[in-house]
Amino acid sequence: MWNRQAAELRKELAEKIADSNRGLPVATADSTVGDYLTYWLGSVAVHRLRENTHTRYAACVRLHLIPGLGTKKVARLTAKDIRTSVDRLRTTCRCCTQGLDTERKKCCAIGECCQKRLSPLTVTYVHSVLKSALEHAVREDELPRNVARNVKTTAPRPTRFRPLTAVEARQFLDAARADRLHALYELALRGGLRKGELLGLHWEDLDLNSGTASIRRSLQRTRSGGLTHLPTKTRASERRIALPTECLHSLKEHKERQGKERKTAGPDWRDNGLVFTTPTGGPLDPANLTRRFRSFLDRTGLRRILFHDLRHSTATLLLEQGVDLVVIKELSGHAHIGVTAGVYAHVRPRLQRQAIDTLGNALGPTGDEPEDPPAAAVVR
Repeated sequence: MWNRQAAELRKELAEKIADSNRGLPVATADSTVGDYLTYWLGSVAVHRLRENTHTRYAACVRLHLIPGLGTKKVARLTAKDIRTSVDRLRTTCRCCTQGLDTERKKCCAIGECCQKRLSPLTVTYVHSVLKSALEHAVREDELPRNVARNVKTTAPRPTRFRPLTAVEARQFLDAARADRLHALYELALRGGLRKGELLGLHWEDLDLNSGTASIRRSLQRTRSGGLTHLPTKTRASERRIALPTECLHSLKEHKERQGKERKTAGPDWRDNGLVFTTPTGGPLDPANLTRRFRSFLDRTGLRRILFHDLRHSTATLLLEQGVDLVVIKELSGHAHIGVTAGVYAHVRPRLQRQAIDTLGNALGPTGDEPEDPPAAAVVR
């Protein structure tokens, strides 16, 4: 027992010495919040988070947490300190606190405050970053408890989205037939895939004979690596889905079109095995797809929605057709069924009304009352 504890202490000491040699502050209860957050981002979070998530965490620390709490000692941090800082984030103009208008010499820089405050969702996100960092300090026995857990932030209102109705979905699919990315748009709406999952699809992931697709990766733009193939958002997101017949047809047509583009491009073709590419075979940038999608909607006169709303439309339309929530959860790749139920809670009142009306019709007067079943047939 003693030998094992001594070995763990030596390992912990060696890690802290290595961090110090790399220029990272050593995490102790005597550290300031700023030093501890810097250590946590550089030594802990960087190994546990996706790169884009780590970038967002770092921005929260730099812009909001260090300016508000950075000089306080971690061991002396109180729930009141955190609540005061969170309240300040919620009520103070960003331009005033961050000097965003200094160079432009307008707005807050000339005494005309624009009252540009953080959204409730961002404030909650900043608080969750601090809570995660302090939780690590508790796990490493640097703190007896996580005081950030005692601070309650106002729950942000759920994001309101307007998924396509069945009529709008048919109009969308009809209009998409003339577009070069028809197969992508159809797979997004009929399959409910995320943008990165669509752009990360390789032909080897598709079995057009059996009609299935294996979702294994996501194409994302990262600060360090540019366009990069990353693992799916969660373990549950890595899944195998059945492809609708319509998608099989459009994917086969898309493959033929891609073959013609390959011949046209000649030696300039970039062969990377991707299903959806530029006309020269390169990967499609997610930001460019967003702009292309917006242009497609404007050009065809369709209602403006976000690309992600196609995924919401898939689940909403399936729910309205009476498909079980578990099936939708597996198709969408949600980690927990509670996520599926929460995101699509707006659909349930409509389904409840349909269910009640259906029951009402079943229990309504039919003219002749049915005979009682035989006693042996009554199920207890």
